[in-house]
Amino acid sequence: MEIAKLSASKRTDQGKGPSRRLRTSGKIPAIAYGKNLAAMALAVDPKALKSALSGPHGRNSVVELAIDGGATLTAMVRQYSHHPVTREFLHADFLQVDLAQPVDVEVPFKLIGKSKGVVLGGVLMQVYRDLPVRCLPEKIPSLVELDVTDVDLGESVKASQLKLPEGVAARLPAEQTVAAVVAPDKKGEEEAAAPGKAAAPAAAGKAAAPAAAAAAKPADKKKK
Repeated sequence: MEIAKLSASKRTDQGKGPSRRLRTSGKIPAIAYGKNLAAMALAVDPKALKSALSGPHGRNSVVELAIDGGATLTAMVRQYSHHPVTREFLHADFLQVDLAQPVDVEVPFKLIGKSKGVVLGGVLMQVYRDLPVRCLPEKIPSLVELDVTDVDLGESVKASQLKLPEGVAARLPAEQTVAAVVAPDKKGEEEAAAPGKAAAPAAAGKAAAPAAAAAAKPADKKKK
């Protein structure tokens, strides 16, 4: 993975007012923290941040923050907020990482190929859209793919069967299912159709009830 470069400056003023003025000036408030790093208030360029995260790794990109004064910080974006309409960044949280220590991330997970089971009329089920993995920051894959061509009807793929890049491990139990081909739910289709057939008699019964009650009232009066 190529490490993106990003400039940052320390800020001392915090709160809604200073943050609003900072955004007006073309920067956004940010904060950096880590296991061995006390929270540090920063200001970064939102356009530069967007560019740093626009690569194939997206939010899993590793960035090197060049902080005014000469200090550098290797980090990953762990959280951010953006404008609901313009989608521009409003705030970002950076988590310090050590390139020699593994990190826990979630990587996009994609199934490729047309399985044997689907050809026979089965339904392909994908359990995870994002796969939880653990690896060194520079080893984070941009995407994990699983070829399901040989998966037959009634078969499944376990986490232990995934072919992951060297140095990457799935944070899942070995027997956890990640994909499967199952038979279509015909019973559900029959149950869905049944209420429609019974609806007409039921409606007729409801309509007939008031008429029957009305016809019974004169007979009750004669008994009295």
